[in-house]
Amino acid sequence: MQLHNTASGRKESFVPQDPQRITMYVCGPTVYSFAHIGNARPAVVFDVLARLLRRRYPRVDYVRNITDIDDKINAAAAKEGVEIGIITARYAAAYHEDLAAIGVAPVDFEPRVTEHVPEIISMIERLIASGHAYAAEGHVLFSVASYADYGQLSRRDPRELLAGARVEVAPYKKDAGDFVLWKPSPPELPGWDSPPSWRCGRGRPGWHIECSAMAEALLGETIDIHGGGHDLIFPHHENERAQSTCAHGGKVFARYWLHNGFLTMDSEKMSKSIGNVLLVREIVKHAPGEAVRLALLTGHYRQPLDWNDDALVDARRKLDRLYGSLRELEGIEPAAGIRAPEAFIEALEDDINTPQALAELFDLARLANKAETVADKARFKAQLLDAGSLLGLIQQPPEEWFKGPIIPKIAAAAGTAYGTSSANLVGGPVLSEEAIEVLLAQRMDARKAKNFVESDRIRDELKARGILIEDSATGTRWRMSN
Repeated sequence: MQLHNTASGRKESFVPQDPQRITMYVCGPTVYSFAHIGNARPAVVFDVLARLLRRRYPRVDYVRNITDIDDKINAAAAKEGVEIGIITARYAAAYHEDLAAIGVAPVDFEPRVTEHVPEIISMIERLIASGHAYAAEGHVLFSVASYADYGQLSRRDPRELLAGARVEVAPYKKDAGDFVLWKPSPPELPGWDSPPSWRCGRGRPGWHIECSAMAEALLGETIDIHGGGHDLIFPHHENERAQSTCAHGGKVFARYWLHNGFLTMDSEKMSKSIGNVLLVREIVKHAPGEAVRLALLTGHYRQPLDWNDDALVDARRKLDRLYGSLRELEGIEPAAGIRAPEAFIEALEDDINTPQALAELFDLARLANKAETVADKARFKAQLLDAGSLLGLIQQPPEEWFKGPIIPKIAAAAGTAYGTSSANLVGGPVLSEEAIEVLLAQRMDARKAKNFVESDRIRDELKARGILIEDSATGTRWRMSN
């Protein structure tokens, strides 16, 4: 397996430190608002990587944290006039719902910052004792100058990095680039008592130290893979790397750093601060979660991915093709012991090349469509299902897929998604499955009576409602159409 390591800037062979246990940490959400589609990209990408790793290794410990203490959370709670725990519980539950809707499997561990404050304090104490951190005016800060390799992950001069850092140049800092490990908390905000030797009193952790402490607690001092979005390389991951390395006596913190590219909206970066976001929970009200997932996998994870009006429609059509191949294999038992083709696996093991893996999957579907013998059909069906499972696709019965919702166009107004009611997308109110079956029965009666005018009228009415009729030797089937 080859993975592109941000630390080296090139693809490297993945060699785990312990083949019996793979360790992976991916930065999770700060739960103060609903997840947008850009937030979903790393969740889907690293879900695919976890599935692939589980195929090769007997144990994978995959950690994705939840940040449940943060200034943005505090601000959201103050705005609503509620306890901070109400905000974090609401949006953590929403995050889980959104990921489940797009087929992201639960991780092995999901630590919360508030559950690991003792470990955070312990790590800060070690950094102070080793001369890599210092207390000043109620704060504890990491001394960037104490770590000679600072800036190597992002491969820029530390002085240049300051322009993009989330730091405030304060008089108590020894160096402008020093970052906060611990900061004061007023009575109205969450806080914990710090050790007396710090002379800091009540406070709360800084952003970067949280992930370092949780990764150490659950995965050890050195982990195999650390992942996240490209925007986390600096300052978050650069700071994590520095403090973890120093707290562990110089040991390597993460052996492979993986970062996914930005998701843009009509070529503009999607951002809550800009306001051009599409919320996952709004998208999946009108489109199958599986189509959302496929759309996120169509581009290579390290490259930017543009989300536009056609992305979901195209994904739906592609899934129609795959499920169409499986529907033609209905009644065929998948061959036992047959797994995904080597070309498909090789594509995924080449730095999670999902575009190439999808190309292999569609080639497999074409071969399945041409298969004539039962043995060939059974083999291709097994391969399709197994390959699909690694991508998190085509795992439901085809008939359920084809009766899914029509995908509308995106309403790209700032902060909104799908401004059009699904009841008026195709030419009338959405028909229930029972109503469709009634019309199909009426059409069948008309055909038996050779009343083809009435039969065609019903077919055209259904088509106008976005329902396509397919007559075959085995009977009449219907599916939703884009």
